[in-house]
Amino acid sequence: MKTISIGKQNFASLREQDYFYIDKTGFIKEWWESGDEITLITRPRRFGKTLNMTMLECFFSNAYAGRGELFEGLSIWREEKYRRLQGTCPVVFLSFADVKANTCSGVIFQMKNKITALYNQYDFLLDSDCLNPMEKAQFAGISWQMDDETAATALQTLMGYLSRYYGKKIIVLLDEYDTPMQEAYLGGYWTELTSFFRILFNATLKTNPYLERGLMTGITRVSKESVFSDLNNLKVVTTTSESYAMAFGFTEEEVYGALDEAGLSGEKEEVRFWYDGFTFGSCQDIYNPWSITNFLKEKEYSPYWADTSSNGLVDRLIRQGDVGVKQTMEELLAGKAVCTQLDEQIVFDQLDGSVKALWSMLLASGYLKVAGYTKNLRTRQKVYELKLTNFEVELMFEKMIAAWFDGQNTRYQDFVKALLKGNLEEMNYYMNKVALATFSTFDSGNQPSEQAEPERFYHGFVLGLLVERRDDYLVTSNRESGLGRYDVVMKPLRRELPAIVMEFKVRNPDKEASLLDTVAAAHRQMQEKNYDAGLLAEGIARERIFHYGFAFQGKQVLIG
Repeated sequence: MKTISIGKQNFASLREQDYFYIDKTGFIKEWWESGDEITLITRPRRFGKTLNMTMLECFFSNAYAGRGELFEGLSIWREEKYRRLQGTCPVVFLSFADVKANTCSGVIFQMKNKITALYNQYDFLLDSDCLNPMEKAQFAGISWQMDDETAATALQTLMGYLSRYYGKKIIVLLDEYDTPMQEAYLGGYWTELTSFFRILFNATLKTNPYLERGLMTGITRVSKESVFSDLNNLKVVTTTSESYAMAFGFTEEEVYGALDEAGLSGEKEEVRFWYDGFTFGSCQDIYNPWSITNFLKEKEYSPYWADTSSNGLVDRLIRQGDVGVKQTMEELLAGKAVCTQLDEQIVFDQLDGSVKALWSMLLASGYLKVAGYTKNLRTRQKVYELKLTNFEVELMFEKMIAAWFDGQNTRYQDFVKALLKGNLEEMNYYMNKVALATFSTFDSGNQPSEQAEPERFYHGFVLGLLVERRDDYLVTSNRESGLGRYDVVMKPLRRELPAIVMEFKVRNPDKEASLLDTVAAAHRQMQEKNYDAGLLAEGIARERIFHYGFAFQGKQVLIG
């Protein structure tokens, strides 16, 4: 088997050194023959977006004229029409993948440096007769010191110079276009940054007479209103679209072929369990290339793809999400599905308040997959059934949830031990330590009410229980049992363990004189509503069921 190079994203280098490569040159033909003027393709991280973009650059760019050997033996090279096309077009390539900063000015400064470096690639224009003295002065003035307006229109200006020099319109490739926007959302300067990118994208892609075609890649489809205003010539391809379904990621046939070549044929089912599950359009059984190439190289199972990012955006959206979000995560971690419409136009400053946008973001990012959908016969709108993508993603979420209690992990584990022993004194001691430290972790930042804050906390707490004790318990919340809906039930998976029922209540000063009264009210509710019914029906003896009432007042907790 050929040498597997991990992390190499440059097509020319990969081919020159004859490293392991799965042929994706069919993407060249599919894109060129689509005839679309501007195309945006969204795919999860580490799915070969940059490699495919450099492949397009190597194929079309006149800087690679005469480099047909890079494509020999690949599918695109079988057609005479495309052999003649290779290396005949001026191409401008720019990647935003590393544009990350804590402030808006920091992002724009990095963009100015990238544009300056791009201009430097074409400084031969200064020695040509294509630019007049004023234009040469403008060209020379491109630097990190240029004003924002000049920077935002600089790509269009450069394309104008190149079009004049070559006598052809320009292909523009913009890779990972949305990275700065995700950073802006996390950094709190989203609104401030959008005006700069709105000008840049419209100048480069909309009002640009020098443009032949444009292609952008990213993880998310940022809303038209945010940065693509008036861009009516945009073909958008998301994870639910049929176009380019097999151009990014590895198909099962490609993965199994690579396993056979590596002498790992016996690992196919386990590889499928760990790494299969991505869906693009109606194409199923897509594998992420990062995990597959790492597995082929290391021959060990590990969450390679899930561990390549801090997952900061996903962590924030789930951790600070409302009760419904955390309940749905409980369902997903239990192997169940969430049914929802999708809003694939991401408006970052509305993510905190839109559940549809959240699930759409998780789908676009690769953490969820489409298991199926139904269509409303009248409106034709689709309702999608979404599940966790695979075992690797499940491990990632478990690790993320466990990290919510970092710094309190020992106390949290001690609390769980006391819970299983029925030691109320220890439970109260450790729970108040944990609650005091972690309430803010689940705070949405919007001054939640005293009622909402404990609700958000306890569902985060339940997710922690689900991860911490999943080998011993089936943990469920807010389900029907008896005559009502319990808050939390822990059903043991081993006979020697106790079953546990929990009820969470916020003290009502009009009805309860103290937290003790609130605890008593929680116990009355568990008894009157017969929350034990489901456990008793499972054959669990009544004396093996522990009942705990949790009473909240602000950040103070009493358990009884």
